[in-house]
Amino acid sequence: MQTNYFAGPAARAYAERPPRQVPGFASLHRMAVLLMNERVPADGRILVLGAGGGLELKAFAEAQPGWTFDGVDPSADMIHLAEHMTEPHAERIRLHEGYIGVAPEGPFDAAVCLLTLHFVPRGERLETLRQVRRRLRPDAPFIVAHISFPQTEPERSLWIARHVAYGAAEGMDAASRESARQAIATRLTILDPQEEEAMLREAGFSGVSLFYAGLSFRGWVAYA
Repeated sequence: MQTNYFAGPAARAYAERPPRQVPGFASLHRMAVLLMNERVPADGRILVLGAGGGLELKAFAEAQPGWTFDGVDPSADMIHLAEHMTEPHAERIRLHEGYIGVAPEGPFDAAVCLLTLHFVPRGERLETLRQVRRRLRPDAPFIVAHISFPQTEPERSLWIARHVAYGAAEGMDAASRESARQAIATRLTILDPQEEEAMLREAGFSGVSLFYAGLSFRGWVAYA
């Protein structure tokens, strides 16, 4: 997983970006809670992969006062930001610096991975999904959402342009937009939605279902 995006000042500015860049960002958190509520008990234990920054942890902890959380992130700066963001709920949250391998064995009642998997190289994606699944109770939900769009041209270039245009800060100049376009095109691992679903099934998940689509982002729920 690439961590240079989330160090130093970039980590401190992170909380400002997702609401601007991700359509329906707050509603995505609400939908994740709704999907977990279907199967997670009042005292449920939740695994959050890519928990740095703490935005989803804060939303989930506020929505469900009986749940406990283990959050995993490879960036120390982002972990510190999550600690600050979730301070009122610190007694229910444990944060782990590293990749999925440092997560407790569980079993967890649900797992969530939002805006993270597009940073995981293709060669590591399937094993990451398998590691999540083996930490879940049978039939526990796994909720994922990240960038996903067709990878054939001209669709790929069009979707990259749309992604940059939607997330551009006010007054962003042409050079900065081009830099953002190059970063999306070369530094992220973006899969076609059909490949995303196939990989979830290959990792052992069933009942894979699309629940969210917001411009260049897609979200699925699947079950262990």
